[in-house]
Amino acid sequence: MKRQDLYFALVMLAIFLPFFLSPELYAWYKTFNAEHAMIMAFLKFAILSTLGEMLGCRISTGNYTHPTFGAMPRMVVWGLLGMAISMAMTVFSAGIPAFITAMGGAELVDQFYMEGITFGKFVVALAISVMMNTFFAPVFMTFHKITDAHIAECGGSLKALITPIPMQRLIKSINWDVQWGFIFKKTIPLFWYPAHTITFMLPGELRVLFAALLGVALGVILAIGLKKK
Repeated sequence: MKRQDLYFALVMLAIFLPFFLSPELYAWYKTFNAEHAMIMAFLKFAILSTLGEMLGCRISTGNYTHPTFGAMPRMVVWGLLGMAISMAMTVFSAGIPAFITAMGGAELVDQFYMEGITFGKFVVALAISVMMNTFFAPVFMTFHKITDAHIAECGGSLKALITPIPMQRLIKSINWDVQWGFIFKKTIPLFWYPAHTITFMLPGELRVLFAALLGVALGVILAIGLKKK
């Protein structure tokens, strides 16, 4: 293990360990999260998903960053994307159970809102995950790919946040063999469907945090995709 790996591990411990050691801090987190959900979504994704991308960079290049990586603009972009993900989770976790109820699955939906693990909770959570990842995730992933390329073109500086994105050109520059053949066709059904099924089986206050933690996994997945490219 190199020194930079030790630093990375220490940062991760510093983020999570206090919540395990201090019940008061965890209680404050739950209260603040309930009262300011979008602010917490911004912070969770800004920190954890950026760290995930740094881990992916470490896997693919041997270093946690590179000259055009742009950790600060990535944090801002991830924070905004995290707010969009939180909104999507709220919409789909309310809309899909309503649809299942309309289709005669009220008993399954009742189980979904019960505590503990039940068959109905699994079925409804799976349905929410499949619908969200089928209709929301591809647009989200493509936009995220575009923002990464834009940040790199701006040299990793904060000016990327105020520079107009050349959307048409960057869309054309995406490697669709990887984007479709690996990111969409493989990671969505094989990873994101089951991962977000688990997410929606968790209590509401933990869902966005777990989704943000999956950003670390996303960094590893993108690193694998880069290697395939």
